[in-house]
Formats: sequence, C-alpha cells, structure tokens
Amino acid sequence: MSEGTNRAPDRWDVSVVISTYNRADVLPGAVSSLLQQQAPGVRYEIIVVDNNSTDSTRAVVESFTARGDRSLRYLFEPQQGVAYGRNTGIRAARAPIIAFTDDDVTVASDWIATVKRTLDEHPETECVGGRVQPRWSQTVPGWLTREHWAPLALLDYGDTPFYVNASRRLCLLTANAAFRTAVFDRIGLFSPHVQAVKREVATEDHELLLRLWRSGGQGLYVPTLVVTSDIASERFSKRYHRRWHRRHGRFSAIMHDEGMEGTRFGHWLGVPAWIYREVLEGGIRCLGCVLGGNLDRAFAHEARLRFALGFVGARWREFFFRGPAATSSRP
Repeated sequence: MSEGTNRAPDRWDVSVVISTYNRADVLPGAVSSLLQQQAPGVRYEIIVVDNNSTDSTRAVVESFTARGDRSLRYLFEPQQGVAYGRNTGIRAARAPIIAFTDDDVTVASDWIATVKRTLDEHPETECVGGRVQPRWSQTVPGWLTREHWAPLALLDYGDTPFYVNASRRLCLLTANAAFRTAVFDRIGLFSPHVQAVKREVATEDHELLLRLWRSGGQGLYVPTLVVTSDIASERFSKRYHRRWHRRHGRFSAIMHDEGMEGTRFGHWLGVPAWIYREVLEGGIRCLGCVLGGNLDRAFAHEARLRFALGFVGARWREFFFRGPAATSSRP
C-alpha cells in the first residue's frame, strides 16, 4: 500500500476497525460485543481510532486495555472525518481481512466467525456485508417506516445472499462490512472527498464500492452477518431526514456513479435528464399529497425531491465553477 502498512498475517486472521468521534457513552457496548465473540480458532485484533474526540473516548478504551487484552489497540487520528479515521485503522491493521463496524453498533456473537468463514468459502468475493438492524431508543413515529430506513443507516436486503457488483449496484454499509486487505492495495483507501465529518451524512462506503466494481471486483450480501445499531433521538425528526436527503443527493452527484448517469435524453448543465424529472414529479406529488391531507406520503415525495435538488445543486456548481470534466473523487 502506498501509504505504508504494518502486516503480520501469520499472527492475525481478522482486524476490526472502529472509527469513533465523541461517542464515549455508547462505545463500551460496541467494544464489549467484539471482545465477547464466539470465534474459536480465529485470531482477531480490534483497532479503535479516536477521530479527534473531545470527550472521554481514550479513557473508555484504556479501561478495556488495562484489563490486559492485547488484541485491543487505541489510535488517535487528529484529522477530522470518518475516512481519515478508517484509513488510519487500515494502515495499522495486521490481518489479511479488515472488518468495519461503528461506535454505536453491537455485533452478533458470531460476527467475526461469519466474516472469516464467508470470505474463506467465497474466494470469488472481495468483501462481505450484512444486516444492520435497529435498536429503538424511543417510540417510532408512524411516518418512520422502512421506506425511511436509509437515513438511519439501517440495512436489510432480505434472507437470500447475493452478489453486489457492477450489475447489481447495492451498497453494503461499513457499519457491517469486511474487505480483503488486498483490496485497499489495488483500489485505494476511503475517499475524504465524500466522507462523513463528525456525524453528517456522506457516501464514503458507497464510493469505495464503486471503485471496487469498476476494478471488476464484487462483494457478497450475507443475511446471517448481523449487527444492531442504536438509533439516536435526532434521527426520529423529519428535520434530520430532510437534511440527510439533501446531502445524500449532493454526495451522490460528486461520486459520478455510472448507474445514475444513464439517460435517454442526455445531460443538461451536467445533470442527467431524469434527475430533472425527479425534481418535477417529486414536487408535484408532494404538493398533491399535502392538498389531499396525506402528510406521510407527502414527506416520502419530499425526501425524493430533496435528494434530486441536492444532486442538481452539486452538479451545477461543478459545471459552472470547475467544469464538466471534473469527475473524480478518488483519494
């Protein structure tokens, strides 16, 4: 790897990386679930990367390391952003498989064993990902159906395994994903250009998969690979969802995903024609539902509209200020 690595493949089978920012209150749950894995015969290490936290994150990790478990390491990454945090973890990892999860997630007791077994059994795949299920912290409002799970960073594609690749472009969330370390040598690390900073939405996991697919690689969705995510109270508000969809549209435009660029009517000012249709249809349907008193459906159409507006805004800025050829977000 061009940035330099520290591999010792004979010692470790799996390296687990958590990049964390100011989550000292929930981080113990994530670390405990990793330390209590039922993974006989699998040698794994846990790397917690403190992404410039200002709370007691370091003390939380040291409370575990003080117990003498040498498989847990603490690293500090001062440059803000989850891509920087994860990349620091990748550089420090010492195993041929690197698994990722989040600081507000608890993994199933067989999580590491499932990662190792699946990648061993499927040499044709370079990454695996699975379900991210919710742990609700309060009563779920009626409008917050599965249709609105994406802003909650939840994922469930059903009970059947399938490949994700250039032909089936579905995202595997890095709250529950693992990659062969060699992937990062070939396609590079997480991109800071589309990363989450602090806790804002971004698309660094999707963008990494785009580069994997462009290189001819593929991943595997594994429904038995399960983690559970705490749903923060702020994510129960429509305000949060509105902001999420607008930002998601903006980062989707920056990525230049081939799956979104296809259009029978070409591009105008750098935007695929079908996105303009999304703006028009989303606005009309949202207004129609409001006038008809169906506010839940109106919000679903509003989310679609905000994504499209975020996409258009990003592409117009790119077209007018950087030129239509500025397409790369590779790190």
